[in-house]
Amino acid sequence: MASGIFAILDDVAVLLDDTAALTKIAAKKTAGLLGDDLAVNAEKATGFSASRELHVLWAITKGSILNKIIILPLAFLLSAFLPQLIVPILLLGGAYLSYEGAEKVIEWLFPQTRSTKHKAPQKLLTPKQREQEEASKIKAAVRTDFILSIEIVVITLSTVIEQSLPMQIAVVSFIALLATVGVYGLVALLVRMDDAGLSLIDKAKTLHGSLAKLTRLAGHQLIASLPYVIRILGVIGTIAMLLVGGGMFVHNLEWVHHLFHSLPPIAAELLVGLIVGVILVLLLHQFKPASQHDAID
Repeated sequence: MASGIFAILDDVAVLLDDTAALTKIAAKKTAGLLGDDLAVNAEKATGFSASRELHVLWAITKGSILNKIIILPLAFLLSAFLPQLIVPILLLGGAYLSYEGAEKVIEWLFPQTRSTKHKAPQKLLTPKQREQEEASKIKAAVRTDFILSIEIVVITLSTVIEQSLPMQIAVVSFIALLATVGVYGLVALLVRMDDAGLSLIDKAKTLHGSLAKLTRLAGHQLIASLPYVIRILGVIGTIAMLLVGGGMFVHNLEWVHHLFHSLPPIAAELLVGLIVGVILVLLLHQFKPASQHDAID
């Protein structure tokens, strides 16, 4: 009886060791994408009033968790029964991310192309308009998270595709959890930098001498650097969307890979993402109502 229990415990220990090893491999393969996920979602989760930042971030986090709950079983089912659908789904996601990134680049290069709805300052909006704008931004952030989550889950699943189903579930679920808790935990720290700065300034009042000066200086630096961090994250997030979107085409379409094989991989992904995104922006622009054409033209 005792030997049977020890045999079971030994099997469990081996399973845990194998899971940890495979999880480490999967984490390395998705590290770049997790970094992109952080940059994109940090950019999406900023730009709200200070009193609403954590509320908005929590709403996006709940949406991200729901995304994983939807994606995980579908990924396992597709892998088992319809693996031929995985690539088309990835390409659709890549097209969406490329469109989002290219639209941002076009707005930076040609500010007059921004829709009029972006030009009204927050303080001029009515409470109902602010609420609608916030809901719209949350929806957009959750939608982008959904696309990135699909790519993260599929890449992780490809790492353990030869393993048993319990092993696949354990590894993929852990990476999916990391993509939500880790990413949005870091985003929460970033968007509350100003609060951390104010806390340090208050703390400096209870200190003396050079320690008080250093603490106060650190607090002011955190507050002053927040706008620059947000702008940098906006740029990084846009580049990340183009890289991830273009990468889905480069890595899943053989002819695209051969067409740009002479370029460094990161340059090829960025260029393909930009080309696909610009084409989609131009195509969708043709179907916009006349009122929106006026705002753009």
